[in-house]
Amino acid sequence: MTKIVVVDNHGQFTHLERRALRDLGVDTELIDNETPPADVDADGVVLSGGPDMDRIGESPAYLEADVPVLGICLGMQLIAAELGGSVGSGEYGGYADVTVDIVDEDDPLTGSLHPETRVWASHADEVTELPAGFELTAKSDVCNVEAMSDTDRDLYGVQWHPEVAHTEEGDEIFENFLAICESR
Repeated sequence: MTKIVVVDNHGQFTHLERRALRDLGVDTELIDNETPPADVDADGVVLSGGPDMDRIGESPAYLEADVPVLGICLGMQLIAAELGGSVGSGEYGGYADVTVDIVDEDDPLTGSLHPETRVWASHADEVTELPAGFELTAKSDVCNVEAMSDTDRDLYGVQWHPEVAHTEEGDEIFENFLAICESR
């Protein structure tokens, strides 16, 4: 059975990420972000959202763990910041229901949602510049980088929260990430 761990970056919806994976029949576990990757045996990693880049623990080390990684909100931002992209304050601010344009219909994570989807997202902080090797896969009127992918390294990120009920096709993001993990 495929195992995907959720690294807890102290986000308010982290338990819902684990539940979404469990509901797909995935062997999943919520782990503290101080847990080093060497102590984890998993086929994939979800880097959860959270309130503060200063509280990400060992999360950056998972980018070198040679398993697919999905960053959600803060998780995506830390991927960008660690790999040479930029993160800044969003103009829009807090949580909102947003229509996201899927710009890469061939992307393994978000492409099946093409041409657009409705999501629940926070834009207090957001990726402002993609790291080298990443492609823009989704954008919106309020955020230029709603999703990004580096398919060569199997690193993916979404600004929105696929685990909450307000996100229309959130389960599909987890299904697609599971497929990525199983295809390795």
